[in-house]
Amino acid sequence: MAGSGSLATLLVLADGRLPAGGHAHSSGLEAQVSAGRVRSVDDLAGFLTGRLATGGLVAATFAAAACAGTAAWEDLDAGLDARTPSPALRTASRAQGRALLRAGRAMWPVPAPHRPDVHQPVAFGVIAAAAGLAPEHAAVAAAYGTVSGPASAAVRLLGLDPYGVHALLARLAADCDAVAATALTHLDKPVDELPADGAPLLDIGAEHHATWEVRLFAS
Repeated sequence: MAGSGSLATLLVLADGRLPAGGHAHSSGLEAQVSAGRVRSVDDLAGFLTGRLATGGLVAATFAAAACAGTAAWEDLDAGLDARTPSPALRTASRAQGRALLRAGRAMWPVPAPHRPDVHQPVAFGVIAAAAGLAPEHAAVAAAYGTVSGPASAAVRLLGLDPYGVHALLARLAADCDAVAATALTHLDKPVDELPADGAPLLDIGAEHHATWEVRLFAS
């Protein structure tokens, strides 16, 4: 991987314990658990594989583009808005972006964005650049984050064996690398031509989830 940032720096940014609000979100998993679609590690494997191939690719691409500086923050942010049809998921992404920027500024000289609540993948890429990391780093960490977050949520929601869940994450590692590699092939494209893969069932579930009076996760 190119870039002056160390792999230890990448681990700091990708650490799930970073105070960036990710622990409060299930990436749509809570709604799918409630609907009975995810009940076991095997079900979770299907959920994570689908999420990685859709939202994971989009997040990895936009994080890499933000890190590389191939497009303006504003354009990338607007592009993600257009790719997120669910208002609830847009709100969740912006909330996480705001928290991530706050955490990033405590560690590195992160430039000021056009708005304080840019979408999470854009914030991630800009912080990665400020930390001296390369687009390759941003892409693989963003891809991994789209599966590690809901995987952790699954343990809390379903009481799944954490060893089994982490074994699943280990099996998905090569897929995360592949998604990141695909994301990097889009770096020279304009924002409108970047991946827009989506999961309509997650969008619908997120809107239902937002109406619940009692829930464990914000999204």
